[in-house]
Amino acid sequence: MLGKEKVEVSDSDYLELINKQLKVEVLKEGEIVKGKILKITPREVFVDIGGKAEGILKVEEIRSGEYNVGDEISVYIEKVDSKEGVKVSKHKADFMLNWEKIRNAYENNETVYSKVLRIVKGGLVVDVFGVEAFLPGSQIDRKKIKNFNSFVGKILPVKIIKIDVQRKNIVVSRIEVLEEEEELAKQRLSEIKIGDVFDGVISSIVEFGLFVNIGGIEGLVHISEISWNKIKRIDELYKVGDRVKVQVIDIDRDNRKIILSIKRLQPHPWQSIAQKYPIGSKVKGKVKKILDFGFFVELESGIDGLVHISEMKWGRPPSHPSEMVRVGQEVELVVLNVDVERERISLGMKQVQPDPWAVIEEKYSINSIVKGKVIDFDIDGAIVELEPEIFGYIHVSNMSWTKKVKNPEEFLRKGQKIKALVKDIDKKHRMIELSLKELTANPWTQISETLKPDTILKAPIIRILDKGIVVDIYDGIEGFVPISSTQRKGNPREVYSIGEELNLAVVRVEPEKKRVLLSERQYYKLLEKQKQEEAKKKLKELQEPARLNLGDILSKELSKLKELTDLEE
Repeated sequence: MLGKEKVEVSDSDYLELINKQLKVEVLKEGEIVKGKILKITPREVFVDIGGKAEGILKVEEIRSGEYNVGDEISVYIEKVDSKEGVKVSKHKADFMLNWEKIRNAYENNETVYSKVLRIVKGGLVVDVFGVEAFLPGSQIDRKKIKNFNSFVGKILPVKIIKIDVQRKNIVVSRIEVLEEEEELAKQRLSEIKIGDVFDGVISSIVEFGLFVNIGGIEGLVHISEISWNKIKRIDELYKVGDRVKVQVIDIDRDNRKIILSIKRLQPHPWQSIAQKYPIGSKVKGKVKKILDFGFFVELESGIDGLVHISEMKWGRPPSHPSEMVRVGQEVELVVLNVDVERERISLGMKQVQPDPWAVIEEKYSINSIVKGKVIDFDIDGAIVELEPEIFGYIHVSNMSWTKKVKNPEEFLRKGQKIKALVKDIDKKHRMIELSLKELTANPWTQISETLKPDTILKAPIIRILDKGIVVDIYDGIEGFVPISSTQRKGNPREVYSIGEELNLAVVRVEPEKKRVLLSERQYYKLLEKQKQEEAKKKLKELQEPARLNLGDILSKELSKLKELTDLEE
């Protein structure tokens, strides 16, 4: 009978086995211990947790590249087995170590920031206080998310909505944060006013501007409101997370939009220009460019001003600026306006000289007699130059007492020197109203005495109108025969002809219309009324009416007008 072979164990080997057994018995399940990573395999991580004991950790519990051999790591002891080794968990250790933070955030409904680690079935895995948590797809956004890839690696604000201590599980929600932010934004928007200034944080950069968080609500700083100088690329000046001081310049409460500005909190570069070139100051510059509407002047390098053609000379402006200035010419000017926002300077050339119209009433008093030269015409009258930049105007109605002047060029000619009476001064339009006729006696008083009612005369037809017939009584004095006062029946254009002489009787004189109202019927009525012998004698005279000679009356006006308009050339 063979007995069992006796195995000899040395004292040192025996002591090592005893220590190992004791060490395994010392480790307790549910404890958290620190260890050092010994080896990382495709499936497991071996951790030295003291003595000869090794903890075995699933490789999925550490992130790729996060730890290396030799790194220290905290683990939770799940199971102690002398044969299979010690099973440990980093995830549970992290949960226990950060339990207090997680519990406080859950109980106080705090917003925490989580980093999206990876996509899993039904949602995302995020890192909260170093612990992996689950963000369901239904809790990511209020709108349906089809592709979760865009969230991986991003930092998302979340709220912890569920914790399972036994399973060490955490569930978080982003929707609750978004809803809370929306309510906060509504309240915040109602409190903000145009002109408010905030210290904000740049939340995103787009091609057309910056979005800035000003405490629970975002506003846009358009690229045009970032700097007074032109910006080509915003990302060369700012990056996400930068703090900036902004001012509210517009609010659209219906659409919950806030427009912000950075540049308006900084001095405008042209404010110094406005101080350097105050309104009313005299400056010198060189003519840089001439255009139809004016010319540009360089005051200094990079600073140009505009002289509009209307500001070049007092009175009528030149036909073209080139008549008065040339490129490169140095000119003295007066600053009229500095538009800081549009970066423009308006200059005046004529303001260097005194305005002759400032004392116009003293020089050209009403009813004074002046001399001038006819320089131009329009439909209704003649323009007279009294002196450089001072012009008068004679309306056709002010040229003659008796003549109906229809075309001023038939009565006067360009270059003709004349005398006239000052009737009125229009400083706003810089024009003096003149009169030729008022330097002669008004002949209509004498005409009225000569042409009393029922005076008979002969006059040729000069115009036939729808309302009546116009005749020439004497040298331009017109008479008017209304249709109701004509003798013949029918269309006057068919029964009367131009040049035909009519026998007429005076109805009345109308000086304001420069005419005499006449009647052909009245003439024949006068004939019928003469029945007595004395009347027959008068009838003979009536049958042969003479042309009326008003020469003596009109000769005074004509000779005076000739004197006024025949000044030495």
